[in-house]
Amino acid sequence: MEYTGIPKDVAERIEKLRKELHYHNYRYYVLDDPVVSDAEYDRMMRELQQIEEKYPSTVTTDSPSQRIGAAPLEVLGTVEHVLPMMSLENAMNEKEAKAWLERTYEGLGTRNVEIACEPKLDGLAVELIYENGILTVGSTRGNGRVGENVTQNLKTIRSIPLRLIEEKATAPDLLEVRGEVYMSKVKFEKLNREREESGEEPFANPRNAAAGSLRQLDSKITASRPLDICLYAVSRISGRSFGTHAEAMAFLPDVGLPVSKPSRICSGLDEIMDYFNELSEQREELPFEVDGCVLKVNESGLQERLGVRSRSPRFAIALKFPPSQETTVIESIEVQVGRTGALTPVAKLRPVRVGGVTVSNATLHNIDEICRKDIRIGDTVVVQRAGDVIPEVVKVIKDIRNGEEKVFEMPSTCPSCRRPVSRPRDEVVTRCTNVSCPAQIKQTIEHFASKGAMDIDGLGTKLVDQLVDREIIRTPADLFCMTKDELAGLDRMADKSAQNLIEAIEAARTRSLERIIFALGIRHVGEHVAGVLAQHYGNIDAISVASEEDLSNVMEVGPAIAKSIRDFFENAANLEMIEKLKEYGVKFPEVEVSAKKPTFAGLTFVLTGELESMTRKQAQHAIKERGGRASSSVSKKTNYVVAGTGAGSKLAKARQLGLTVIDEATFKKMLEGG
Repeated sequence: MEYTGIPKDVAERIEKLRKELHYHNYRYYVLDDPVVSDAEYDRMMRELQQIEEKYPSTVTTDSPSQRIGAAPLEVLGTVEHVLPMMSLENAMNEKEAKAWLERTYEGLGTRNVEIACEPKLDGLAVELIYENGILTVGSTRGNGRVGENVTQNLKTIRSIPLRLIEEKATAPDLLEVRGEVYMSKVKFEKLNREREESGEEPFANPRNAAAGSLRQLDSKITASRPLDICLYAVSRISGRSFGTHAEAMAFLPDVGLPVSKPSRICSGLDEIMDYFNELSEQREELPFEVDGCVLKVNESGLQERLGVRSRSPRFAIALKFPPSQETTVIESIEVQVGRTGALTPVAKLRPVRVGGVTVSNATLHNIDEICRKDIRIGDTVVVQRAGDVIPEVVKVIKDIRNGEEKVFEMPSTCPSCRRPVSRPRDEVVTRCTNVSCPAQIKQTIEHFASKGAMDIDGLGTKLVDQLVDREIIRTPADLFCMTKDELAGLDRMADKSAQNLIEAIEAARTRSLERIIFALGIRHVGEHVAGVLAQHYGNIDAISVASEEDLSNVMEVGPAIAKSIRDFFENAANLEMIEKLKEYGVKFPEVEVSAKKPTFAGLTFVLTGELESMTRKQAQHAIKERGGRASSSVSKKTNYVVAGTGAGSKLAKARQLGLTVIDEATFKKMLEGG
């Protein structure tokens, strides 16, 4: 993407950070298999936010700073959240907590503000909906707007009541609560021992164990896993209201719902830090994993006054514990090859326990990063992790070098195919340019089959390795002509497993166009851009012949992505693969292309009250169809508030902020203009 008036190195850094963050969101939220530590992810996100704050014109709607997580898995079914499930901004130290507190005081015009403090559990965020006291729907956060329907799985967790208790309080007609599903440390260790004894791979940490258990297709598997829950918010309730967060949390146990403890109401930074430090000291004794504490403005009315950003609320923040650090030795550095040919150096560490988990690998990103930190084979280094098995190398302890350390050099040939590698002038990544490289083929097939792409359940890394090594498949298209007999002859592939995989491949023949585009693995084309291309062009053939200039003019595509798309479709091997996919029965569905002009581009609308001529969803669709953004909350950045019948607090807030308020008739005229 091209940014006018922005230094080239800054623009390149923005694009690199966004690409990496999108990928890590996908690994963390969809695959439950992160490849970087939480600390490294936080560092990249904070760097991106700082750059965007300095250069506001670079902010795009698909920036990771503007979104929450990644897309949900469709196989479980989806649930649309009435109110978005937002993530929290992070404070990494006392100074940043103080800065948030000062912003809060300034935004409210008073320093007399109570702050509710509670542990930040390291689990999986969920939403529970009780209707007439009965649990009816349970879902994951997903992308913040739409989550996975895991109702049946949540019902297997014993700490979640199927019917609310009414001994101390009457169950409301509607209660929507949010919390964290987790696995206690003791139960996690017991589960891993049992898995190892039965020959199964142990889970990396309690968070991964909880997330993987909750998202099983078979709820019997979930029922066999020792999951628990702690609730941290009431998002909707009928027939009553709470003046403070503390009141809401006191109500939940009265109806049988567990809440986070230990919690405390604090006044001022000193009391907050006292709580934080006490929690830090108790961290190892707590029955569950925590990675910090959550600070929330206690009074509900003040929360509403502060409002929310697109990604996080202003009235709350997560104050994180310092990442766990340990010292170990880099015994060797190996190079891994990704699906785009990128060569990534990985430090092989002398195994060390970091934050309760044994780690032995650390990604070093690229040769520039190695040189910047002066990392050598044999070095003693400080590594840190925060809820992830893959640590980051913080620094080298140079004072204890003995002269036997070796300087690492990137190989001149690919470690997989032994063909020459190259490093483009404008990139920090060294690449293998051999499209027949076995490592690239394996990574390409894994990406093609991944959840966000063709979603071929059961096609994991070890199976792909066998299929490629035995030359059963060479491209993703070959998956669709495999036979059950070929699969049954592979290691650990029983007759039933082979049949299940064949059925999963068969189901993948009818995926949506945007998922197929993403599955193709075009460089820089993530799930969001794949959707943009599908909506703009309508079919794969139109995309394949679009010029670089035409592609560049598509909103949210830009020159860099356009060039990558053009390069992909000018490669004869890629075109041949697409033709084979069609030949083997993969449907490339057509999408109805919107004829609407982007007349609302850059504009944010908020709908309040009831519209007579259309539903709210229809109005939101019409706004998005014209390039605008439909927000659920009023802020200074809102351009238009559309007020229908019965408009309430949002209308009042809009007038208080001096925003432009329009009626339904005016809104319809604006729609007719686009």
